[in-house]
Amino acid sequence: MTIQPLPTGRGPEISVTVAIEPAYERVKQMLFRPFNLGKWIGIGFCAWLAGLGEAGGGGGGFNGFPGFNGNYNYNTHHNNGQTLADFRHFYFQAKDYVLENIGWIVPVAAILVVLATGLWLLLLWLNCRGKFMFLHCVAREVAEVEVPWAKFARPANSLFRFRVVVGLAGLVLLLPLLVFMAVLILQMVLAQEVSFARVLPVVGLGAGFFVLSLAFALVRKFLVDFVVPIMFLRGGSCLSVWGEFFGLLTANFWKFVLYVLFQLVLSTAIGMVVAMVVLLPVLVFKRAYPAYYLAQYGERFDVFAAGRG
Repeated sequence: MTIQPLPTGRGPEISVTVAIEPAYERVKQMLFRPFNLGKWIGIGFCAWLAGLGEAGGGGGGFNGFPGFNGNYNYNTHHNNGQTLADFRHFYFQAKDYVLENIGWIVPVAAILVVLATGLWLLLLWLNCRGKFMFLHCVAREVAEVEVPWAKFARPANSLFRFRVVVGLAGLVLLLPLLVFMAVLILQMVLAQEVSFARVLPVVGLGAGFFVLSLAFALVRKFLVDFVVPIMFLRGGSCLSVWGEFFGLLTANFWKFVLYVLFQLVLSTAIGMVVAMVVLLPVLVFKRAYPAYYLAQYGERFDVFAAGRG
């Protein structure tokens, strides 16, 4: 099957669903027609670099919180009181320990911060190179590493500098909000007093943190999804390409809003498919293996006997 080009230009032909079929066909054509292990390894390495240092995983429900199993416990108030007393005791012990050992804690903390910053910069730099390498493999239907590594060095470095600035801006804006929230919550816990006047600033700071986090998440989303491909096509600096994309975004604002919303749905669907395709065989194996082991002790321990009858 020939992959048809996507519609171009502005207008009602722009759709969030029309790109699904050609993207699916690209997957089949690249990875399975024919299957080539060496090609998989090359493309997989570029994909790994493109995701290096980025957190994955999914969210958990309320059952993931310690001490919550979905049922109300009538001893909760007593347990919370004991937990609060334990926390207060731990807090004052930790405070005294830090003050007594401040001479070595500060330099050790500074060294750890420097090492963590260096590691973050290294992973971010490799990740930026990987973004272009992986896109090169997908766009050209090749499994190349050296060619895109050298070809897209300049745009990748520009992307790296832009992401460093955005990351530092996020740190400057978001970290104080977290610190202030933590201080206010700590004051409530130590004072054992929860009131509207104390909770309202925490809620306000939390709302501000959410809005800013959402803004930075959208910047990153548009950066990876659209700015990187435009840089792939045009070259140039990340900042100049952002200007071009911003014009496209403002002229088609609600279409991009729909795109972001559809991406949330699509990500959920992809997660379910991955869980079924990748995890289900593993789970079936983990369930079948002990059952087959048990069956070696005789037919009366064989859960598969009924299926063979």
